[in-house]
Amino acid sequence: MFTPAQSRTKTVAIKPITVPTGDRAVPLQVKVTAPAEGRGLPVIVFSHGNAWSMDGYEPLVDRWAAAGFVVVQPTHLDSRRNAIGFDDPRFGTIWRVRIDDLHAVLDHLDAILAEAGDLIDRADRTSVALVGHSWGAQTVGTLLGARVFDAQGTAGEDFSHGGAKAGVLIAATGTGDSLTPFAVGHLPFMRPDYSTMTTPALVIAGDKDQSKMSTRGPDWFLDAFDLSPAPKRLLVVPGGEHTLGGIAGEAVSETTDTDADRVALVADAVTAYLLDALDRDPDAWSRFRADTEAVETASFQHKD
Repeated sequence: MFTPAQSRTKTVAIKPITVPTGDRAVPLQVKVTAPAEGRGLPVIVFSHGNAWSMDGYEPLVDRWAAAGFVVVQPTHLDSRRNAIGFDDPRFGTIWRVRIDDLHAVLDHLDAILAEAGDLIDRADRTSVALVGHSWGAQTVGTLLGARVFDAQGTAGEDFSHGGAKAGVLIAATGTGDSLTPFAVGHLPFMRPDYSTMTTPALVIAGDKDQSKMSTRGPDWFLDAFDLSPAPKRLLVVPGGEHTLGGIAGEAVSETTDTDADRVALVADAVTAYLLDALDRDPDAWSRFRADTEAVETASFQHKD
């Protein structure tokens, strides 16, 4: 398995840190996880899937921090701890609040790092990437340039943010032409337009991920790669379902394909891609791909 050069193992976590926002139902809070030592550390801002929080996804976050990244995790409004369900009148605008959350984190990154102790001096605020899973992946995609179609098929507002140099979309929503009736009624924003997602990105999908929100098969999760402009990378994880082995946490109820090796594959793919995309190690992705193809049946594609 790919092992990043100069990987670190001792990490620290600081929470909660409150981030200034506008009119939000509850305060925006984040968790910061980072190597205990080191300087010039690149930053990942991670957007969780529906109902999760800053306390989820430790199998990914801990591995990224051990590899030398500072990871900032906001708790979005749809978190279970906020008890805003599908029938809550506020739910219909949460997709916009999620986008505002990521903008707030990027805009206040210096203050967040300053509150997290010495990370203001140890982090490289010019090397920032966005990573998201599921709903979080669609949220991240908008900051990378994707837009959202309305019911008439018109692309909406540009929410892109220049503070992110690269992104990773894990199990990202496909196009909205095959949504189930439930998704149409409760998740009408699940209609991304990837044609304007110009920021460099890695797309990760499982070849067994059958969404209950779409009538299409696992190929639905390839749209973020297929329909977006270069430069893009794609990793299709063999046997991967929606949580790709358990990336949200160990033995959580959502995981239908528990596999620690699959989780490590996803985590290390993100590490390798971002080391390359953020100009930390230009050979990291090629090494990861070669090592993976030697032992896995994973599928890779790219367009430059």
